[in-house]
Amino acid sequence: MSEVNVLLVDDDRDLLKATRQTLELGGFTVTAVSSALEALALLDPRFPGVVVTDIRMPLIDGLELFDRIRRIDPDIPVILMTGHGDIPMAVKAIRDGAYDFLPKPFPTDRLVQGVMHAGEKRRLVLENRALRDAAEEARDGGLLIGQTPAMERLRETIRQIADTDVDVLMTGETGSGKEVVATLLHRWSRRAKGHFVALNCGALPEQVIESELFGHEPGAFTGAQKKRVGRIEHSSGGTLFLDEIESMAPATQVQMLRVLEMREVTPLGTNEVRPVDLRVVAATKVDLGDPRSRGDFREDLYYRLNVVTLSIPPLRERRDDIPLLFSTFAVRAASRFKRDVPVMTDAVRRYLAEHDWPGNVRELTHFAERTVLGFSPEGASPGALDVSDTGAGTLPQRMDRIEAELIRTALREAEGDVQRTIEALGIPRKTFYDKLQRYGIVRSDFARK
Repeated sequence: MSEVNVLLVDDDRDLLKATRQTLELGGFTVTAVSSALEALALLDPRFPGVVVTDIRMPLIDGLELFDRIRRIDPDIPVILMTGHGDIPMAVKAIRDGAYDFLPKPFPTDRLVQGVMHAGEKRRLVLENRALRDAAEEARDGGLLIGQTPAMERLRETIRQIADTDVDVLMTGETGSGKEVVATLLHRWSRRAKGHFVALNCGALPEQVIESELFGHEPGAFTGAQKKRVGRIEHSSGGTLFLDEIESMAPATQVQMLRVLEMREVTPLGTNEVRPVDLRVVAATKVDLGDPRSRGDFREDLYYRLNVVTLSIPPLRERRDDIPLLFSTFAVRAASRFKRDVPVMTDAVRRYLAEHDWPGNVRELTHFAERTVLGFSPEGASPGALDVSDTGAGTLPQRMDRIEAELIRTALREAEGDVQRTIEALGIPRKTFYDKLQRYGIVRSDFARK
């Protein structure tokens, strides 16, 4: 258990002392005060713990203290200690967002367990906030997010070479972010005002890629009815990004080598030579320096491109960046799907830490989107949820049915207990009640009889 801070508030000094001893024996760090005003002076949105307060106090009672804490930060967990006559007020406070209430006299183990769970919730909230703040700081156009040494070095190298006109060869696994790096090389250079032109060499057949790269004149071949400016010429003054260059046909490789050496193109159907102000960033997922991996890729073209080489680390080699990346992608997905940003639950945290991420950043992006939509990683890969029985209808209608069923499942497993249910779902209490009303779910139907 990570260290939990407790702010204890009670005007009865004997009870304050006794409760403080109980909490300290439970392993918590306790700050004990005898008035709400003293407590409020110690609270701000960064408070890393739990407030435990009596309800009946002079001047400012526990309920007013709870209300003021909500204004400071509604996510600070507040546990109310109540006498028998205060229970209806405490129940109302729970509905308003209080974490729990303890009717006096209460077993010490219930207090310890309640504080432990509330402290874990607070830790998750602050951790998620920190990740979102870090995501904001790392945005730089929403590109190349990461704080590990490998990513810091990569960003520094990009800044060093961006303003040069040197051609660059990148290596990296599928989904590792090669186009992101190419985009940054363009944005951070003097060429940023020119076009960033991207072409996947593996996505176009051999008979098409030549026309795409070099352009053509009307009548150059069957179907060429009008002039077309090729990708190379269109990128003049900007950056040409060639992805999966290892897939380029041998004949096109010969032409590309001449373009790199002469900085000029000759469109199909004409003998006119056109000069180009060219900067090429090429990407490959194989080691072109190894003859066994290179296959029929021309060695001279490899050496011509290999002036500067950047290696993009796979996600499994920078695991410390995964929570930050997940948080960033989840915020974007929540905005896109108009959903609440999910709290990073222990189940999600375990999946992020244990999965190998063969699809790298692209796979993590899709996982974040599925998490925002309510798919749980527990016991399955992100794509393993069976949605074949969600019926017909629009995507929002089908997603609503999935969400409602996830809530019913969580209620059933928690036997109708609200606190356990919202912890399993990772949503705020108010959101939980709003969704019950929206889907017509009656919590008491799931309570243990």
